[in-house]
Amino acid sequence: MSKVVAVNYTAEQTARVIVGYTDGVTVENLAVELGKSARSIIAKLSREGVYKAKVYVTKQGENVIKKDAHADAIGSILNLTESETESLTKANKSVLKKIFEALAMSKPIEG
Repeated sequence: MSKVVAVNYTAEQTARVIVGYTDGVTVENLAVELGKSARSIIAKLSREGVYKAKVYVTKQGENVIKKDAHADAIGSILNLTESETESLTKANKSVLKKIFEALAMSKPIEG
Protein backbone atom coordinates (compact mmCIF):
# COMPACT_ATOMS: atom_id res chain seq x y z
CA MET A 1 0.00 0.00 0.00
CA SER A 2 1.52 3.33 -1.00
CA LYS A 3 1.48 6.32 1.30
CA VAL A 4 -0.41 9.38 0.09
CA VAL A 5 1.51 12.60 0.68
CA ALA A 6 -0.45 15.82 1.04
CA VAL A 7 0.98 18.62 -1.08
CA ASN A 8 1.08 21.90 0.79
CA TYR A 9 2.02 23.97 -2.27
CA THR A 10 1.28 23.04 -5.85
CA ALA A 11 3.85 23.84 -8.53
CA GLU A 12 1.62 26.72 -9.64
CA GLN A 13 1.35 28.10 -6.10
CA THR A 14 5.11 27.86 -5.64
CA ALA A 15 5.68 29.71 -8.90
CA ARG A 16 3.13 32.39 -7.91
CA VAL A 17 4.79 32.89 -4.52
CA ILE A 18 8.26 33.22 -6.06
CA VAL A 19 7.21 35.53 -8.90
CA GLY A 20 5.00 37.63 -6.62
CA TYR A 21 7.69 38.02 -3.97
CA THR A 22 10.43 38.90 -6.46
CA ASP A 23 8.05 41.43 -8.07
CA GLY A 24 7.56 43.14 -4.70
CA VAL A 25 4.27 41.65 -3.49
CA THR A 26 4.37 41.50 0.31
CA VAL A 27 4.44 38.19 2.15
CA GLU A 28 1.20 39.20 3.87
CA ASN A 29 -0.57 39.82 0.55
CA LEU A 30 0.67 36.53 -0.88
CA ALA A 31 -0.58 34.75 2.24
CA VAL A 32 -4.07 36.24 1.85
CA GLU A 33 -4.13 35.49 -1.87
CA LEU A 34 -3.18 31.83 -1.38
CA GLY A 35 -5.02 31.23 1.89
CA LYS A 36 -1.80 30.52 3.78
CA SER A 37 -0.15 32.06 6.81
CA ALA A 38 2.62 34.58 6.38
CA ARG A 39 4.95 32.18 8.20
CA SER A 40 4.14 29.46 5.69
CA ILE A 41 4.91 31.80 2.79
CA ILE A 42 8.23 32.82 4.39
CA ALA A 43 9.12 29.16 5.00
CA LYS A 44 8.35 28.29 1.37
CA LEU A 45 10.36 31.23 0.04
CA SER A 46 13.24 30.23 2.33
CA ARG A 47 13.17 26.63 1.09
CA GLU A 48 13.19 27.93 -2.47
CA GLY A 49 16.21 30.15 -1.68
CA VAL A 50 14.36 33.37 -2.49
CA TYR A 51 13.45 34.93 0.87
CA LYS A 52 15.49 37.87 2.11
CA ALA A 53 15.12 38.49 5.84
CA LYS A 54 14.45 42.05 6.91
CA VAL A 55 17.53 43.98 7.94
CA TYR A 56 16.76 46.00 11.01
CA VAL A 57 18.31 49.45 11.40
CA THR A 58 18.27 52.12 14.07
CA LYS A 59 16.31 55.34 13.75
CA GLN A 60 19.50 56.88 12.37
CA GLY A 61 19.65 54.20 9.65
CA GLU A 62 22.61 52.31 11.15
CA ASN A 63 22.80 48.52 11.49
CA VAL A 64 21.59 47.31 14.87
CA ILE A 65 24.40 46.23 17.19
CA LYS A 66 23.39 44.35 20.32
CA LYS A 67 24.57 45.30 23.79
CA ASP A 68 26.53 42.05 24.07
CA ALA A 69 28.58 42.96 21.00
CA HIS A 70 29.46 46.37 22.47
CA ALA A 71 30.34 44.77 25.81
CA ASP A 72 32.49 42.11 24.11
CA ALA A 73 34.34 44.76 22.09
CA ILE A 74 35.01 46.86 25.21
CA GLY A 75 36.11 43.75 27.10
CA SER A 76 38.50 42.86 24.30
CA ILE A 77 40.07 46.32 24.22
CA LEU A 78 40.47 46.41 28.02
CA ASN A 79 41.45 42.72 28.38
CA LEU A 80 38.55 42.13 30.80
CA THR A 81 37.60 38.73 32.14
CA GLU A 82 34.41 37.09 30.92
CA SER A 83 32.56 37.97 34.14
CA GLU A 84 33.74 41.58 33.97
CA THR A 85 32.61 41.82 30.36
CA GLU A 86 29.26 40.21 31.27
CA SER A 87 28.68 42.87 33.94
CA LEU A 88 28.94 45.56 31.24
CA THR A 89 25.72 44.34 29.61
CA LYS A 90 23.78 45.86 32.51
CA ALA A 91 24.72 49.33 31.27
CA ASN A 92 22.61 51.37 28.86
CA LYS A 93 23.27 50.49 25.20
CA SER A 94 23.98 54.08 24.15
CA VAL A 95 26.51 54.41 26.98
CA LEU A 96 28.23 51.18 25.91
CA LYS A 97 28.42 52.49 22.36
CA LYS A 98 29.98 55.78 23.52
CA ILE A 99 32.53 53.95 25.70
CA PHE A 100 33.47 51.62 22.83
CA GLU A 101 33.85 54.49 20.38
CA ALA A 102 36.02 56.45 22.82
CA LEU A 103 38.22 53.43 23.51
CA ALA A 104 38.50 52.54 19.84
CA MET A 105 39.61 56.06 18.96
CA SER A 106 42.17 56.21 21.79
CA LYS A 107 43.77 52.85 21.07
CA PRO A 108 47.17 53.27 19.39
CA ILE A 109 47.41 51.94 15.87
CA GLU A 110 49.81 49.02 15.71
CA GLY A 111 51.72 48.20 12.61
